[in-house]
This record gives sequence, structure tokens and C-alpha cells, in this order.
Amino acid sequence: MRAIIQRVTKASVSVNGEVISSIGQGLCVLIGISRKDGPKDAEYIVRKILNLRLFDDDEGKGWKLNVKDKNFEILCVSQFTLQCVLKGNKPDFHEAMGSELSKEFYQQILNDLGKNYDASKIKDGQFGAYMQVNIENDGPVTIELNSPQTQQPQQKQPKKKQDNKGAEEVSEKK
Repeated sequence: MRAIIQRVTKASVSVNGEVISSIGQGLCVLIGISRKDGPKDAEYIVRKILNLRLFDDDEGKGWKLNVKDKNFEILCVSQFTLQCVLKGNKPDFHEAMGSELSKEFYQQILNDLGKNYDASKIKDGQFGAYMQVNIENDGPVTIELNSPQTQQPQQKQPKKKQDNKGAEEVSEKK
């Protein structure tokens, strides 16, 4: 899973020219879900979104407070294009999770953000829609975050024949 986290003074999402969601100061998070992602990836992303210290404290010292400390809002936007793999100059999105599964997965991320913070402070775009995202980046501060992908079972590799001569050479060099 990949998330692009931007500290913003304000952000909004429009569909067909109509603003459907907006926030004031806080975070705008673009989220790309991979077909290999699992619950641990979502937990990691949620934890990082809520705990990254991207804001100044009351004394103006930077990088001291997180979005919860400041009681700010979070605007999330599902963005499968973050899972792009280039084939020459053409983007390929085969690494992105399919839309039906990713819609449920994305909704769970929103729910988990709300459970671990304040559901009224979590906003989002319209899943699967063609959207215009307006972001007034503060700083600018932009953090790219990649989850540790859920490990896939490794296929067994055929054992290579060991050359005894090579083993003797290694022993002699010690």
C-alpha cells in the first residue's frame, strides 16, 4: 500500500463540478491499494497517518505534533494510479487491487481511522469517480509512505548441486 500524505491548510474534492468533501487545516492522504496488500498493511498506514509528527507545537518547534494532537481533519482519496508500473512510457496498473475488493479495503481504512481518532474528522472523496482534488499544501510538506507488503509464501527453489572443489577452495581461504 502506498500513501502520499500532504500537510494542508485546506483541501477539497469535487465530482462533476460539485464539492463533495472538504477540510480545513490537516492532512490530505492519497491512498493506493496493491493487490498484495492485507490487513497488516492497512494497520500500518492508519497508524502512520495518525501518528506522523508533521505539525509545529505551540512554541513553533517543528515536527512535534501529529494530526490528533492538533485536532485537525483528514481528507482521504482512493487513488489506484499510485500502484502504477511503467512499461516504457505507458502506465500499467496490474499491481492495483481490483475495484470491488479495494472499495471494501479502502472503506475499512476509513473506518479504522475513525475508530482510532474521531470519525467526524475523517472525510473522503467518491470511490471510483473522476475527481478533482484541490490541495493547498502547507510548507510544502509531502511524505511518501509505503507499507511493508504482506509476505507471499516463497516458492521452493531447486537446490543447486554443490561443487566439492568450490567448498574446499572456500575452506582453504579462511
